[in-house]
Amino acid sequence: MKSVGQDNLGTRSTLDVDGKTYHYFSIPKAEATLGDVSRLPVSLKVLLENVLRFEDARSYTIDDAKAVAGWLAKGQSTQEVPFKPARILMQDFTGVPAVVDLAAMRDGITALNGDPQKVNPLVPVDLVIDHSVMVDVAGTPDSLQRNVEIEFERNGERYAFLRWGQEAFENFTVVPPGAGICHQVNLEYIAQAVWTATVGGETFAYPDTLYGTDSHTTMVNGMGVLGWGVGGIEAEAAMLGQPIAMLIPDVIGFKLTGKLPEGATATDLVLTVTQMLRKKGVVGKFVEFYGPALDTLPVADRATIGNMAPEYGATCGFFPVDALTLDYLRQTGRDEHRIRLTEAYLRAQNMFRDSTTPDPVFTDTLELDLGTVEPSLAGPKRPQDRVALKNAASAFETELTGSLGVPANDAHKKVPVAGTNYEIGHGDVVIAAITSCTNTSNPAVLIAAGLVAKKARALGLAPKPWVKTSLAPGSQVVTEYLDRAGLSPELDALGFNTVGYGCTTCIGNSGPIADNLVDAIEDNKLVAVSVLSGNRNFEGRISPNVRANYLASPPLVVAYSILGTIREDITTAVLGTSKDGKPVYLRDIWPSNKEIADLIASSITREQFIERYGQVTKGTKEWQALQVATGSETYKWNSGSTYVQNPPYFEGITMEPKDKGDIVGARVLALLGDNITTDHISPAGAIKKSAPAGVYLEQHQVAQRDFNSYGSRRGNHEVMMRGTFANIRIKNEMVPGVEGGISKHYPDGKQASIYDVAMQYQAEGTPLIVFGGKEYGMGSSRDWAAKGTVLLGIRAVVAESFERIHRSNLVGMGVLPLLFEEGTTRQTLGLKGDEVIDIRGLDKITPRMTLTLAITRADGSKLDVPVICRVDTLDEVEYYRHGGILQYVLRGMAEAA
Repeated sequence: MKSVGQDNLGTRSTLDVDGKTYHYFSIPKAEATLGDVSRLPVSLKVLLENVLRFEDARSYTIDDAKAVAGWLAKGQSTQEVPFKPARILMQDFTGVPAVVDLAAMRDGITALNGDPQKVNPLVPVDLVIDHSVMVDVAGTPDSLQRNVEIEFERNGERYAFLRWGQEAFENFTVVPPGAGICHQVNLEYIAQAVWTATVGGETFAYPDTLYGTDSHTTMVNGMGVLGWGVGGIEAEAAMLGQPIAMLIPDVIGFKLTGKLPEGATATDLVLTVTQMLRKKGVVGKFVEFYGPALDTLPVADRATIGNMAPEYGATCGFFPVDALTLDYLRQTGRDEHRIRLTEAYLRAQNMFRDSTTPDPVFTDTLELDLGTVEPSLAGPKRPQDRVALKNAASAFETELTGSLGVPANDAHKKVPVAGTNYEIGHGDVVIAAITSCTNTSNPAVLIAAGLVAKKARALGLAPKPWVKTSLAPGSQVVTEYLDRAGLSPELDALGFNTVGYGCTTCIGNSGPIADNLVDAIEDNKLVAVSVLSGNRNFEGRISPNVRANYLASPPLVVAYSILGTIREDITTAVLGTSKDGKPVYLRDIWPSNKEIADLIASSITREQFIERYGQVTKGTKEWQALQVATGSETYKWNSGSTYVQNPPYFEGITMEPKDKGDIVGARVLALLGDNITTDHISPAGAIKKSAPAGVYLEQHQVAQRDFNSYGSRRGNHEVMMRGTFANIRIKNEMVPGVEGGISKHYPDGKQASIYDVAMQYQAEGTPLIVFGGKEYGMGSSRDWAAKGTVLLGIRAVVAESFERIHRSNLVGMGVLPLLFEEGTTRQTLGLKGDEVIDIRGLDKITPRMTLTLAITRADGSKLDVPVICRVDTLDEVEYYRHGGILQYVLRGMAEAA
């Protein structure tokens, strides 16, 4: 936080904790102007405090504060307010482009005769490298070390770049590979509940809030920290101190009562909550949990629920801070003074929850008695498709000949696996993975998994030979307490050796299945199964060879590895035979709640967290051995790199923005229909050899086996722009009947890839326009959907409606979003794609002004069409005038220098 606002509402106050004075902006004081807001949901009080702190009569206004307070009247609002988070969290896939842009800004400020050391994030940024480890090796004592070696071999170039960033930038911390999953590291170490910053010699306290470049950022809401996932451009804007406008959301209150029954886990609870909220419909809304169950529901369980907000569709699933939160902060090694500050500050703001706190006002509510939660799975394709454990086998039978498309006469076939003495069939479990931030942050379910392994091993049970088993702890502390509890050897003995500290199976980094097993599956079109303790199980996500995927608690993952199939009722099936010849059932190896609680009490200490996180940024020997040009203010770009390149955003930059000029003589690059998503626009997935990106890589001597994915190459704009609008399912109406990123160049009408057509127009100096239908840019807020658009030379996008974040991203990259007036569409205008278009008056843009498309058809006829300029705020006008938010901020930094 570099500055505070003008305090026109007179809310500035002080708080003394342990003899230290903190300044803050008081919500109770604001009530003199705003009225009583005591029953505002705590999550909205966080938004209100943000407005009070930054209110400057321009970007933040008193009317914004009144809008948040006015939400109480109806429990909803149609108004937007600006929001600046306290900090940013990134993972390596989404973080690399942000660091590339920062590095490019240092070159840019040098061109402006400024000081490159002035280019740093203006709010704290933590980048945790956790998305690149794959389960190449599993089930062996050296799995961890071998996977680490392969990871660095694959990603050394990217990692060296991030290592440079770690040393070059202030306010920027890199957590090297091997520390854990970004969300668990955030929960256990980075998050503070109440953040502090010194401005002008005074220390301010305010709620800990964040944007994360990963959807499961919401896990930290379990400890009262408001945050959610955003796209890279929003994250970069916030990182550079710019407010992001957001609609004041509906807030759904979720009342929790009772206690979990014996045998039910936090995973079962979150699968139940996910199913209920999906049915309720909470997309784009906040969910805030309340009720008497919070008096005993531990933060680990809350974080499990908060984590899966993307799966139940909400922006976040928020739990207010209370005494149990303070206990968690203490247990995980947080500073005692900060814990006392947290309580004092939140009590002063009427944001601290206890058993006497009145229920807030909500848009709507629903309720769950935890005592009704039963053991469950979710699958085979979606996280909201919960099925009671006792019904899982029968439900699979229905799915097998239903949605999974297996003929009834083929449902029970078994086929031999070459080189083995066993057969496999539909429903056999080939992957059993304890993975994902959802559950690895929760000691209760991991201790339970270890106890299941211990009891099973004692009885002589083991996983079936066709099951690939793995354990990917969310942090090194997990290994610490499993070791102390004596459970690591038990898990190792069943093949659940640690394979890495990071996101693995849940994001598709499950690694290879044995070739002979793959042959049996693919040659016979078998529906193989994975059981994982993750949060996502969409088709094709976990493994290309596994069609049915089930989310389950870690102890059930172990149990299913032993059973080896989803087609038997695990609650009644014989798992195996004990050493003395007796049948063993699930109940024989399932631990009691008391056993789990006792081990947690004796195995987890505050000191473990302090010790493990004490040198979290140091990294492994492989990280330390990376060859990095240290001490360099600017990055020494390697022109031969296919992973990291200097983007052209700042080429030829001057202190005064060059007039972008009117759009004259523009050609149409694409005519697109309704519901074009950022998945259609942004590069994603594997790179085809025949695609422009594949051709580029081959030209740079990259073998096809080493193409890697678009995600891993997000730091190279040359690859990414070639993959923009290249989705194999996108339909450009300029080329009817053709799918894929194809367009036509005019006036000759030659057909080619969108990239090649765009480059030909660019060489000719011709600006480009894209037309779309309703909800243009819906879906995940991918930064490259906007970055790729501008790099292709597209000056404007005209649509019937825009998804909110993508519209903002286009402006942030200097692309003009234009809205047809009601009743006008590309179809009513009869557009064919061979038109020439002019848009004038761009030097005098004001928010939401009306502009005119001057369309000249191929036959020479002309038509003027009014459109609404969706540059919505004065700040956005500045972004557009400067050519984008990065250029705007860079000039400000150079001027300040």
